[in-house]
Amino acid sequence: MFFFAIVSTNAKARQTSTTNNLIKVDLQKKIAPMKPIWAWFGYDEPNYTYMKDGKKLLSELADLSPVPVYVRTHSLLVSGDGTAALKWGSTNAYTEDANGKPVYDWKIIDSIFDTYIQRGMKPLAQIGFMPEDLSSNNPKPYRHRWKPGDPYTDIITGWAYPPKDYNKWRELVYQWVKHAVERYGKEEVETWYWEVWNEPNGHYWMASQDEFFKLYDYAADGVKRALPTAKIGGPNIAGTSSKGAMEWMNNFIKHCISGTNYATGKKGSPLEALLFHAKGSPKVVDGKVVMNMSPQMRDIAAGFRIASSYPETKHLPLIIGESDPEGCAACGMATNPENAYRNGTMYSSYTAASFARKYLLADDAKVNFLGAVSWSFEFENQPWFYGFRDLATNGVDKPVLNVFRMFGMMKGDRISVESNRMYPLETVLDSSVRGPKTDIGALATKDVKSAAVMVWNYHDADEQGPAEIVNVVLAHVPAKDATLHLYLIDDENSNSYEVWKKMGSPQKPSQQQISTLEQAGKLKCILEKRIDINAGKALVPLSLKRQAVALIKLDW
Repeated sequence: MFFFAIVSTNAKARQTSTTNNLIKVDLQKKIAPMKPIWAWFGYDEPNYTYMKDGKKLLSELADLSPVPVYVRTHSLLVSGDGTAALKWGSTNAYTEDANGKPVYDWKIIDSIFDTYIQRGMKPLAQIGFMPEDLSSNNPKPYRHRWKPGDPYTDIITGWAYPPKDYNKWRELVYQWVKHAVERYGKEEVETWYWEVWNEPNGHYWMASQDEFFKLYDYAADGVKRALPTAKIGGPNIAGTSSKGAMEWMNNFIKHCISGTNYATGKKGSPLEALLFHAKGSPKVVDGKVVMNMSPQMRDIAAGFRIASSYPETKHLPLIIGESDPEGCAACGMATNPENAYRNGTMYSSYTAASFARKYLLADDAKVNFLGAVSWSFEFENQPWFYGFRDLATNGVDKPVLNVFRMFGMMKGDRISVESNRMYPLETVLDSSVRGPKTDIGALATKDVKSAAVMVWNYHDADEQGPAEIVNVVLAHVPAKDATLHLYLIDDENSNSYEVWKKMGSPQKPSQQQISTLEQAGKLKCILEKRIDINAGKALVPLSLKRQAVALIKLDW
């Protein structure tokens, strides 16, 4: 249910301040430019990139964003024939002949990066993992056969080990960056970010901390030899707020600042971006999913705090290389019931509420927060709505993708917002959103000729609840009239999952059903109206169901 009204007098506007749920947006109170930190995405399986549904989704991501979208993917140097599988990918970029001489083959990597560049996207190019012929420890088989429900560590094979020859490793990186410059041009590649490996403090790196620093130094030397102006960073640490992870990150920074470079023998190592991970932790409690945003926010706060503690990194671009409600995108809800939040509006409302807090954390820390990678893409030729952490299923967009469509309409400057029902940042850091009331909050922007307000009604517990009336007051609108667009994500709008369930949850939907689902997956505008602005004020009352997200857009 939704209804709409416009405040036409100041007296009436004052009356709304006594209502229970009030959000005030002052378009004259600017906070900072609206950085598109959300326009970053990633996934484990690089070969999905150029497949049918992968290309479709990448086109949609490029179309929804006003800026180039950055994309990060694992396994760009892994050996194999390019066959896609869950938590697996390969490009066969490096092999050795019978005499041990390197053989480079860029065809599959080119098909991946071409797909990005053709859409105006940018690689957050991950240098990893170890090719089979270069691995120092290569028990067979090299390719794993992991499936949901299997132990996570089954994915770890020879690709997770250091190189047997660091000079060959450096030369591989050099040849790759050199090839990229030749194919796409120096100016284009200068806009990319390169980063070494993934979660070296976890399962992905089967060697010591010092050995990782050596891996990084040799890779960075190869990058810089091919393109001195290239931007490189790391370490994409896991569990950033844990004691061990903080030690890792501090030691990595100290090595890059003043350690002896393993590759050059000189002081320090190149570091143009600092990357780390942040994950939440949902659980099943009494048969229902209960989210937990606190660990994710604490990871982010820790990463910002560490970066701020060194003059050399205080102003570096900070990238959350993976920023998600939990840790395994390919673990569906059949094997991991705590992941049942992913198909419906729990995921979309969590995304809205959590990204708003990321901005607040960056404001508090006064850091150069560049991007937060949502580790969610699509899984080709998998069951419909299996409960993967993805943005679309079989080419049909899920509700969460529509939050990013809303973000894409938020431009200009972030604006001050006051909400009497938005949980304080300190509470979210400490105990997430677990109180008796839901989190009704907002994020707002103002551009030269427009304003946008994203409003959500979120709670950690996956329970139904009655819709609540939320009065959104916009002050200092610099026009006498404007066009209002209202967009809504809930169980009845912008929601392919609910439509699919009403169809009987078909695993082999007809073409007509697929067309219906594709339409249901788009962001729905539920109202378009020209309105008068009186004394610079407007009131938009919303009726928001639990886990709903709305976007108010004014153009004048």
